[in-house]
Amino acid sequence: MTDESPRDRELRRYETILDSLDDAVYAVRPDGTIAYVNARYAEMKGVTREELIGTQIYDWVTEEAAERAREVRREIEAGEREAGAVEYEFLTADGDRFPVEMRFNRLVEGLGGEDASKLDRVGVIRDVRERKQREEALKEKNERLEEFANIVSHDLRNPLNVAQGRLELAREEHDSEHLAGVADAHERMATLIDDLLTLARDGDGNEETERVPLREFVESCWEGVETGSASLRVETDAAVRADRSRLRQLFENLLRNSVEHAGEGVTVTVGDLDDGDGFYVADDGPGIPEIDREAVFEAGYTTSDDGTGFGLEIVESVADAHGWDVRLTDAAGGGARFEFAGVDVLD
Repeated sequence: MTDESPRDRELRRYETILDSLDDAVYAVRPDGTIAYVNARYAEMKGVTREELIGTQIYDWVTEEAAERAREVRREIEAGEREAGAVEYEFLTADGDRFPVEMRFNRLVEGLGGEDASKLDRVGVIRDVRERKQREEALKEKNERLEEFANIVSHDLRNPLNVAQGRLELAREEHDSEHLAGVADAHERMATLIDDLLTLARDGDGNEETERVPLREFVESCWEGVETGSASLRVETDAAVRADRSRLRQLFENLLRNSVEHAGEGVTVTVGDLDDGDGFYVADDGPGIPEIDREAVFEAGYTTSDDGTGFGLEIVESVADAHGWDVRLTDAAGGGARFEFAGVDVLD
């Protein structure tokens, strides 16, 4: 038998839960002394719980972090915000520092009965070192992409423009079938440069989302693609929330891909997914073998002599930027079907 009261058992259960968290948790009394810390908090500080309990909370942080926390507390007390969130450098007992995100709030008066008056606020601290490293890596990547885009735009496009101008002069002076081949090569180079710039400059983000009615929008995209004898069938009246500019990149690349790879007279269909979670773009061409379906989204992959291999990578990057899942499967008639799920479909 144990003399532990129901209240003590309940408290011990809560402490067990808090000690299982990866985030540090603390509770502070109105006078600023620490009333409780979980195991993770003590571990991050590099001391025992006993060394923390009863000490002033601001004795364990930098002056900058203390001032930021006080400012948020003043805003909460003034009713300007409901909870506090502060990013700062966590200070260990050994003097080491690393970035964390702290969220805290004042306890509602009366919460928890008579013991609520003994606590002023509680907080949760999350180690964000890995997140900061990812953000820094992404920043460096974007800077390299911008540098690359500048090189592509200037150092490649300028010589191409000169070559195209020289070609026009040569056509005025000579009539040769070889010049048509040169023009085709120039056009392919221009397309490749445009695709590279799209990938480099647009990155993974969206500028601004809006309501986009799919029927009118897809028909507009179709007019912007050389379709030859191909035909379009739109079987949706839905609208989606998307970045209009980036959505145009997605559809134009998909439509162009079908026209270029599915053969003469292909029919491209755009419709709703059965569960209403998104849309699909399908064609009635020969389809894509299952073994190649993951590779089609890789940079440089193409089965066409005229393809750049970047079109479907652009499609995937646009889907990722919107938080959509893209899947390549078989169309009903055996062609290729690109499905986009997790889309914000609007009435």
